[in-house]
Amino acid sequence: MNMHIIFDFINLFFAGMLAGIETVVHYGMRKPTELLDEKPQIQLRQALILRLRWLVPAFFVSTAITAVAVTILEHSKHGAGFLYAGLAAILVWIIVRVVGTVRINSATLEWNADKPAKDWKQQIANSERFHIVGTWAAILAFVFFLISAGIRLH
Repeated sequence: MNMHIIFDFINLFFAGMLAGIETVVHYGMRKPTELLDEKPQIQLRQALILRLRWLVPAFFVSTAITAVAVTILEHSKHGAGFLYAGLAAILVWIIVRVVGTVRINSATLEWNADKPAKDWKQQIANSERFHIVGTWAAILAFVFFLISAGIRLH
């Protein structure tokens, strides 16, 4: 099997996992979490952050590394534009996470669930505006990488 194809499949796996995690957290967990009372909601958010703060970066870093590798290997072939679009989407994901969600996730871990900050709901709402952009950036990266692979493997 060609190394280029192996890198494509590895990249698609990691990009798909990242997009899946982002989708489940944003569209699957957000609304049900908001239905909980204050204390259990904060405790759930803290538990999720503790679990996802190593899982998401593991998939993100793997996605970024394999995307760069595939782009270097395939930059002159049909479908390369979609590789560049996927890389741009990953860059957007990074910016959104660094600017919009890392800070609030770190703060959330420091909250006392029995006596949270008075503006904790507003902080979460502000973070969610960034989170939806990050979710769609991850989804688009996966779609762009998938289209590019399909074009090149055809």
